[in-house]
Amino acid sequence: MQTGHSTRRRSTLNGTSSSNMAIRSTINKAVTPLDDRLYAYLLGHTREPQVLRELRAETAAAYPERRNNQIAPEQGALLAWLVETLRVTRAVEVGVFTGYSALAVALAMPEDGRLVACDRDAASLAIARRAWDMAGMGHKVEQRLGPASDSLHALLAEGHAESFDLAFIDADKRGYAGYFEQLLRLVRRGGVIAVDNILWKGQVADPEVTDKATAAIRDFNAQLLEDQRVSLAFVPIGDGMALCTKRGL
Repeated sequence: MQTGHSTRRRSTLNGTSSSNMAIRSTINKAVTPLDDRLYAYLLGHTREPQVLRELRAETAAAYPERRNNQIAPEQGALLAWLVETLRVTRAVEVGVFTGYSALAVALAMPEDGRLVACDRDAASLAIARRAWDMAGMGHKVEQRLGPASDSLHALLAEGHAESFDLAFIDADKRGYAGYFEQLLRLVRRGGVIAVDNILWKGQVADPEVTDKATAAIRDFNAQLLEDQRVSLAFVPIGDGMALCTKRGL
């Protein structure tokens, strides 16, 4: 999910303890602010296939109030890079919307690659299916309509445990923890689970923001930090992405 880039890196955590402040004083904080001009430069150096650009435009026209629900182009490029680097042949996505991230993954997959795309919105999924087919990627994508937890449960029941190389979560934020547990069972050892929106428009670092979605992401981030079943990196790209590799414990 793409959010305002001008505020992406400006939020700071209030109420920091003196010990944490001492630790932070040793960290290189020379982070380059990503203003509109620099972000335009970044986009100009991001490989975004034409079919993805067209889908982004179609989504903005069809869902003007939700156009930022799709991931940013640089996130799509990161997912595609992961697919090629990990040699992904099987992937699963929770939260499809109009299919931008799924298409980025499918385009980077080999011809025999397969992506299971889970979403409960038939209308947006129809746009996604049309985009996949027009891009010649429809044969790589198996869509599953309905609550994602049910779809993931079905995959486990069908015997697909530890068979996926890559998983991507970008759905309802209060469901993240549950989806993550199911995907840990579905992803092979050494496979990656990528999770979008972990910075949540900066609201996770604002103690005055207490809505349920923000609280859920805060809790999920805290759980990830302590979860020794995965190696972990929080990456400030788009609205923040967690990259988790399943360890062979």
